[in-house]
Amino acid sequence: MPLINTTYQPSFLFKSTHVNTMFKTLFYSNKILYKRSRITTEDDDFLDIDFSTVGSDTIVIALHGLEGSSTSKYIVSLVHFLNSKKIDVAAVNFRGCSGEDNKQIYSYNSGKTDDLNTIIYYILNNFNYKNIILVGYSMGGNITLKYLGETKILPSQIKGAITISVPVDLEGSSNALSHWQNKIYIQRFLISLIKKSLVKQKKHPNSSLNTLAIKSAKNFIDFDNAVTAPLFGYKDAHDYWAQCSSKQFLQTINVPTLLINALDDTFLSESCYPFKEAALNKQLFFETPKYGGHVGFNSSIIKKDILWSENRILEFINQLIS
Repeated sequence: MPLINTTYQPSFLFKSTHVNTMFKTLFYSNKILYKRSRITTEDDDFLDIDFSTVGSDTIVIALHGLEGSSTSKYIVSLVHFLNSKKIDVAAVNFRGCSGEDNKQIYSYNSGKTDDLNTIIYYILNNFNYKNIILVGYSMGGNITLKYLGETKILPSQIKGAITISVPVDLEGSSNALSHWQNKIYIQRFLISLIKKSLVKQKKHPNSSLNTLAIKSAKNFIDFDNAVTAPLFGYKDAHDYWAQCSSKQFLQTINVPTLLINALDDTFLSESCYPFKEAALNKQLFFETPKYGGHVGFNSSIIKKDILWSENRILEFINQLIS
């Protein structure tokens, strides 16, 4: 695995992991006028994909993180930037994340790769793109890496992938997010997840979901034991994390893939930096900036440069399609 010497050198303000993590969410203001396509899935559900196209022969499939959507600021920033560089983007909304509850009682999880496969083949069957690039953030990055590693034969149009701030070891990341310094983040995740799960419980009253267990969830082990594991057929949270962590799939990725995890990312445990596991794979490029936070990588307010990761993504895309 080639280890990349990073070019990321932020200003003093963005050497704070929490400032870097929250900055785009609070201050980025661009908007995208998407064209939405709804895909019907084999299990009688749907996926909403938001397209922003400029007539390119290259399309990026952008996958958001936990409880994000195509309107998450980091996705909008990427779409706006790539469109300005004449690259089309399909921004994924995982099930239940497009503003409308999906039909099935289950929605998505950190290892549910079949929906990504459905999206890829929808694009292949309905468009004529020469190049498809996957870009995944956080949970979307874990899904991307797992998909690439577990899929034996990829369509030739998939030229590679870029993944940012990825919890490649889900249990390690869950433990990291339980630390006091991440309280504001995990509470925000849980408020959204619990609210959605209670709606599901009301719509599907004969399910095995336990209202008290859902409402009592204080961390991801509680939530995944109460909701994710029973809905997706895992024994418990530990079984879900073990089966769905992308770390075990890294060595079998066979297209050029860039993984960027900041060393100061408080969402990630030491086990989320896969130096040893990925060392044998020449197709995996691992970059570990000293700073960056979680899906941050802002550079300087004075220079109005908050787009280091977008520029880095573009640089790697150009290498893939050149």
